[in-house]
Amino acid sequence: MTKLALLFSFFAILCARAQDAPVVEIPVAPPVQDSGVPDDATRVSVLGYHDFSESLPETAMRIRTSKFRQQMETIRQMGFTVISLEDFIEWKKGEKQLPERCILLTFDDGWKSVYTDAFPILKEFGYPYTLYLYKNYVDGGGKALTIPMIEEMIKAGASIGSHSVSHPYPATVKAQRQKGEREFDAFLRKEIGESKRFLESKFPVPVTTFAYPGGFFTQEMLTLADEFRYTHLFTVQPGKVKRSLPNNTLPRYMILGNYDRIFEFATTFQESGGVGAVTGGITANGSGPTIPTTPFPVKPDPGVIINSRLPEISADLSDVENLDPATLVMKVAGFGEVPAQFDPVTKRFSWQINRRLRQNSCQVLVTWKDSAGQPPAKPLRWSFQIDRESAYLPDGD
Repeated sequence: MTKLALLFSFFAILCARAQDAPVVEIPVAPPVQDSGVPDDATRVSVLGYHDFSESLPETAMRIRTSKFRQQMETIRQMGFTVISLEDFIEWKKGEKQLPERCILLTFDDGWKSVYTDAFPILKEFGYPYTLYLYKNYVDGGGKALTIPMIEEMIKAGASIGSHSVSHPYPATVKAQRQKGEREFDAFLRKEIGESKRFLESKFPVPVTTFAYPGGFFTQEMLTLADEFRYTHLFTVQPGKVKRSLPNNTLPRYMILGNYDRIFEFATTFQESGGVGAVTGGITANGSGPTIPTTPFPVKPDPGVIINSRLPEISADLSDVENLDPATLVMKVAGFGEVPAQFDPVTKRFSWQINRRLRQNSCQVLVTWKDSAGQPPAKPLRWSFQIDRESAYLPDGD
């Protein structure tokens, strides 16, 4: 049985309407079937954005407008193809061929800043994009998009999708579920069905895709999505989309204003030959692509995508002065402190992972003290990614 829903790589984030959204659990997905369409070499990275501002502080949900422009420029410099939602759906059905590395841009909730800040940049670059709107925030006043704004963006080529009626938080969904099967069904039918009817009544376009609020979904939602004829539904679980992935739990990278690494992960593509990667990202001054580094050589390299779920993790500490080997500690996400071994000849501190990595990324922390009992100014910390598409082995294998 395949598990598609995992905890987000470095955090658990609710993609909600609030500026500073609370941290919540991301659900474990119910069993789903693949799309039934054979895979090809194309991989699509779906990027999700929320709010924009050049003057307000950056948060998880709000990104600086100038940084967004830099990210769009990085996508162009890296040669990635930005596709429309219609292109994506045709490709997913097996009806269209796409370049091997593509980007799909999405914008959740309906913030007015999408129109005032992002829309001009998207027009400048000629990038298509999709708005995921929830009914209660359309024409909601203040910071919300108005119907004329949305109409203008649609005329300029934007697609729209549903994001529910009220954008319920996971706690709200769970509370409704506890009321009983009939009440829960009525609640979901309103959130999933009424949002579609509303959008299609206001705008002259079909609404066939859905973005789960906060990425939270249940088996009942999957069933109703089919009933209401949604063809493609997006989560907030990071990962590249391949053609054979299930259409009702599609991965998506939520791009954060206060954590640039997510954009780097989203724009890092494993080469088709499996020997390298095309890596995106922006430097601190926004000048172009950047590659993560560490003060001492480590393996796997920081930021790299590997195709093994049983790698050896190591740090070359030969340049550390007055190292006290007895104080060395290695911690690995998902394992805690591990029994890493220090080679006194090579000064290499290493551990062979003994249980297959299940997440899309792995964080490593190495600490030590010198002979005087003093720790380093900064511990050695890095992370790498796992290409679970090529590294996947069934549970229990």
